[in-house]
Amino acid sequence: PCQMASTEALSVYILTFNCARQLLQPDLFARRLSKVLPESQPPDIVLLSLQEIAPIAYSFLGGSYLSPYLQRFHHAIHLAGKALDGAEYVHLITRNVGMTACMVFVLEEHRENIQWIETGGVGVGLQEMGNKGAVGLRLGYAIPDGDDTFELTFAAAHLAPMEEALQRRNEDWKNIVRGLVFTPATIKDISKSTKPQAAGEESEPLLENDPASTGQNPRGLYTPTSHLILAGDLNYRTSRTKPQKGAHAVFPQLNSGCQDNGNFYSLLHNDQLSRELKAGRTCHGFSEAPIHFPPTYKYSKKAQMLAEKEDSMTTWDWAKHRWPSWCDRILYLDLPDRMTSAIPAVRIEVGKYTALPLMPMSDHQPVISTLRIPLKAIPALTEDRGEEDVRTSPPFDIDPRWRERRQSARRKEIVVGILAYLTLTWEGRSIALALIIGALLGWLVVWSILG
Repeated sequence: PCQMASTEALSVYILTFNCARQLLQPDLFARRLSKVLPESQPPDIVLLSLQEIAPIAYSFLGGSYLSPYLQRFHHAIHLAGKALDGAEYVHLITRNVGMTACMVFVLEEHRENIQWIETGGVGVGLQEMGNKGAVGLRLGYAIPDGDDTFELTFAAAHLAPMEEALQRRNEDWKNIVRGLVFTPATIKDISKSTKPQAAGEESEPLLENDPASTGQNPRGLYTPTSHLILAGDLNYRTSRTKPQKGAHAVFPQLNSGCQDNGNFYSLLHNDQLSRELKAGRTCHGFSEAPIHFPPTYKYSKKAQMLAEKEDSMTTWDWAKHRWPSWCDRILYLDLPDRMTSAIPAVRIEVGKYTALPLMPMSDHQPVISTLRIPLKAIPALTEDRGEEDVRTSPPFDIDPRWRERRQSARRKEIVVGILAYLTLTWEGRSIALALIIGALLGWLVVWSILG
């Protein structure tokens, strides 16, 4: 039997964090997570969007090379749950494309409600590789006391950096919409803790009632019947140019007065993402809760050194060569008119939208949001029900060559990953050195025999 989510709504906790290719400190991270989670009602689902999860060699090679980095987040969620009246979270699935990953955890009592899972990924970095890109997960959640299924899509993204790269970020978004196509998750994709892997089943769909396994057209990021959340280092800045010498004097500072040029609200007026959203040039159809937290990037090395000792920031110590910006964002697609017109009281409720204290491993602050989404299926568009919206009329068509392009990029990632491993890691250099020495010794042996 299905377990009832709290009060006819699914509570979802979303976190986005640029990890700066460093290993997480699980204890510190869990302590900061638990402080912003509601103790009385732990969230039903926890979604993590992680960028620069590990060095490029480990990220591109994946598998056991990436596991130590991801396992630390798994442990942190376990610790945070324990702090919330002993809540037990099950690791449902993790998926990465290069250096961007998403992880999904559900309360143990809701695990059996998950009917199917779809995954997708696309690279928008160099040669369409995954140094930048997006990865997505789509869940089918059985609604208690009925036959309907609640669909939730989660996309983790990392777009182009630098102040002057505004148009490139918009182009990255377009390529994500065109290339992020969802296919049924296989047994191999699912965490061993939730679904044991049986021999010969690696390429079989997890569950047969997945909409994507029915032979219908490919399902992209936007789909008529799914709720949608986007989280990541979207990299939109507060200026089109780098700071000039001395510009750091007007960077926002803690406790600046509202009329002071250093107050972050004056900088927020220049936020590129807000402007591009309003103009309909990126993240089409998405909504964002009001921002009442300081810029999340870029903090100085000094700030990172102090971060381990402080659970709350007492100063904003910015890097001088980047404008402080809200790079790390969480957006959601609001309910369609065809749903709210039928049930006027139904709506998505935003609880918190804030930044966690700086972690010593990164120059980005983690950002979190809590949403309560009505546990109701979004009705399909019919002739007599509802108008078209972005779900039914996406801003860009799916690229017909999406699969071919991803496979080609994946082959390049493996080559780059191997080269990076052999040249940029200590263990790889040791192997390369051993191979060179072995080759030289072999040549000497052959030369001595022939000589």
